[in-house]
Amino acid sequence: MSTQGIAAVFLGPQQPFGYFRLPLPALSAGEVLVRPSICTLCASDLHSVAGRRTVATPTILGHEAVGTVYSSGSDVFDCAGTRLDPGQRITWSIVASCGGCFYCKHHLPQKCEGLFKYGHEPITPPYLFNGALAEYCHLLPGTTIAVLPDSLSDTVAALANCAGATAAAVIRLGTVTEGDCVLVQGCGLLGLMVAAMASTAGARAVIVCDPNETRLKRASAFGATHTHLVTDNSDDLHSLVAHVTGTRGVDVALEMSGNRNATEVGIRFLRTGGRYVLAGAVHDLPPVHWKAQTIVTRMLSITGLHNYHPDDLISAVSFLAACHERFPFDRLIEGLYRLDQTTEAFAHAYDPDAVRVAVAPSRVHPDVPLHPASRFPAFHRPSYFEH
Repeated sequence: MSTQGIAAVFLGPQQPFGYFRLPLPALSAGEVLVRPSICTLCASDLHSVAGRRTVATPTILGHEAVGTVYSSGSDVFDCAGTRLDPGQRITWSIVASCGGCFYCKHHLPQKCEGLFKYGHEPITPPYLFNGALAEYCHLLPGTTIAVLPDSLSDTVAALANCAGATAAAVIRLGTVTEGDCVLVQGCGLLGLMVAAMASTAGARAVIVCDPNETRLKRASAFGATHTHLVTDNSDDLHSLVAHVTGTRGVDVALEMSGNRNATEVGIRFLRTGGRYVLAGAVHDLPPVHWKAQTIVTRMLSITGLHNYHPDDLISAVSFLAACHERFPFDRLIEGLYRLDQTTEAFAHAYDPDAVRVAVAPSRVHPDVPLHPASRFPAFHRPSYFEH
């Protein structure tokens, strides 16, 4: 068996990735070592590399992934109670949580007081392989793991975490049900997933808006009944919403873009008693200006979502398994790069027309220059790298 693996290491904003050879961990009870076969680049990864959000470095990014079990400690099971064995194809939650703190007990395990978040932690022994942009990923106890059905390809299954799970959480928090009129702000992968789930939930109308015409053209294939190209003038969207809803306003608005202007105007399209779920703003933005009186007198419900509950990952896998033939999810991955091409993959992912760009962490050019793990200043135990 291998004793080392290669990782694409994020060293700091707007820097090329470094490629390091790191030692594999000795697994404890409840831990799993996975070999990622595909990792798609999430918008939060793009924000980190661009410097729009802070992440400790050096680190291994990547959390939207599918992989096969390489080895596991004792007593490791997936979310359905299936014992995990080498060779099983899985996806896993973005966080590992303790299950016993205040937030875990109050149904917010994604805000666990001892949270471990894949693709966001500094490289620190013994948890070196803590992101999916590497030949291996080290899963800790408290991680929700789902064994994937054979019917799902890697490229479709990779959408379950975190885009699919986040979309499932948005639909759950917005209580989208049959007969609702839904407004989706943003037509990236999150917006497309939300539109497809809203359509499947029986929404009467799914209005999708975005300032990117190329992205917007995809929406109809993912359940949108109406699309709107966003411009500086919001009157046209007001007219469309009024036409679709009989001037009442939408039942639910779902903000997926992370755009400050979209967030500010979103509540204007809600009916009295409408629900607004915000999930796009994962980096710092200027404040929005809402009148408290508007929220009170129109009896609006506004909910924020960050990450998702583990049950949402299970819902996303189930949704993809049931609907992967109804919606063209397999067309959403653009480009499949080798691990040693991670810098190039990120450059491609910044193209506003790209939905998701993928890296195949198991594919590495044999001549790529590699650095030893001992180069990291944080490591003060040379013996750790003897093997």
